[in-house]
Amino acid sequence: MQIQENKSVQLADGGTIQLKKIDYVEFYVGNAQQAAHFYCKSFGFRLIAYAGLETGVRDRCSFVLEQSHIRFVFTSPLTPYGSIAEYVKLHGDGVHDIALLVDDTRTCFNIAVARGAKPILAPTLLKGENGSILKATIAGYSGDLTHSFIERHKYTEFSPQYHLLDNLPQCTKNNLIEIDHIVLNVESGKMNLWADFYRTVLDFKQQQEFTSDDISTQYSSLMSKVVENNTGRIKFPINEPAEGYRKSQIQEYLDFHCGPGVQHIALRTNDIIQTVRQLRHNGIEFLETPDSYYDNLPKYISPIDEDINILKELNILLDRDEQGYLLQIFTKPLVTRPTFFLEIIQRKGAQGFGNGNFKALFEAIEREQASRGNL
Repeated sequence: MQIQENKSVQLADGGTIQLKKIDYVEFYVGNAQQAAHFYCKSFGFRLIAYAGLETGVRDRCSFVLEQSHIRFVFTSPLTPYGSIAEYVKLHGDGVHDIALLVDDTRTCFNIAVARGAKPILAPTLLKGENGSILKATIAGYSGDLTHSFIERHKYTEFSPQYHLLDNLPQCTKNNLIEIDHIVLNVESGKMNLWADFYRTVLDFKQQQEFTSDDISTQYSSLMSKVVENNTGRIKFPINEPAEGYRKSQIQEYLDFHCGPGVQHIALRTNDIIQTVRQLRHNGIEFLETPDSYYDNLPKYISPIDEDINILKELNILLDRDEQGYLLQIFTKPLVTRPTFFLEIIQRKGAQGFGNGNFKALFEAIEREQASRGNL
């Protein structure tokens, strides 16, 4: 493996940033080996690559997991020192980097830095026997979230820094096909600043906005803006807490994560019933929905292809918009702190985020908050 770093950064004043899709999401965790095992056994991911002492990496170990078009990387520090250890100490297990696939890393990096983004890694060529990738990284608006630009040069393996793994036991896939959206929680009064960062630095556009009147319960509320890139394949809903009678789920996240960050990742499936059944069989716990939620569904959701009794049995939520309907369900927190979780979503035409389910979802989360003494 050979690494060549381009240390000269030529700032660009014009042009646009063209992002294709999310290439991978990297988590910083206390024990990457155990996290990788959990996601393989519980969610049906396949372990495809590894980096660590055996591959010449001295400060960390990383496991790369894949399922269809989804790639997760779990990274742990090998010593109690450095940025990875500091991240885990402060935040617990969480998302550190959302890597974005591009055709021209240097141009994207130069434009982003010219627009005010903080550079973390200048464009760096990672070379291996089977090809190379070009990688650069910028800081997000605040906190410890970063974005890497990945240019692959027809390189289909994960990265030259990693060794591919063969002859591993295969797990049962769960029909998870791609990342639908990634939700960010930010401090009160910071939502517009985050949205402006993605619009001005990365050429996102605002898709939707929700006020505290749209997303509230008798106890709490929040506000949200949804931004997306020009292809529509990268979507970031950005939530901030709004004043309420009690602590909102967003504030609980901020308190235990110790700052802003990724609250959850929505994974798309083409068969949510089969997926949820398999995940429940694997031991995954989901938020519970009262039976009363399903009593009025036929009045405003029908016609649908699914049996409402089965959706009721599995606690799957439904919502409809002008383009069709969607089905969704949310896991309980997957880490020790009440922070990160996953959403499973199936779209049948609908392009929204389950607006009609906000109240039911928030009430379910508040029941969990109350059980933790955090409401």
